[in-house]
Amino acid sequence: MTYENLDAKLINALLGNGRASLRSLGEELDVSVTTVSNHLRDLEAEGVVNGYTPIVDYDALGYDVTAVIQLKVEGSSLPEITDRLRQQKQMVSVYEVTGDYDIIAIGKFTDTDGMNSQIKELLTDVDIRESNTSVVLNAVTENEQFELDLNEE
Repeated sequence: MTYENLDAKLINALLGNGRASLRSLGEELDVSVTTVSNHLRDLEAEGVVNGYTPIVDYDALGYDVTAVIQLKVEGSSLPEITDRLRQQKQMVSVYEVTGDYDIIAIGKFTDTDGMNSQIKELLTDVDIRESNTSVVLNAVTENEQFELDLNEE
């Protein structure tokens, strides 16, 4: 077996089933368990694979309000604000971005009252110059990952 694209094939296999055993991965990729183990260990050490986690349906757990929060922030306080957002458990994504706003955060809430109070608390920070919040009406796709392209000839 050639090991060309083995890491990409291994990642794609894990995307299909993150709970797959080393043995089943080896069988699927036609390599030994040791080879799978070594490549997986290297991918983890390099930070390419950062753990294995379930994909949670927050709507099913009552967190059916999703908010997209855009913030304009005083430049020097950007790290402090992003840190604060990252520490809030309901913020599932926080991005520093280019464009009209400096930060975009995605939050999951059980109701609009909870969302509203968390946003109001955030806006008490004097370093936040402006905000814009959009409530998601329908999540067309969420938590999606994509398979890597393989350079096969």
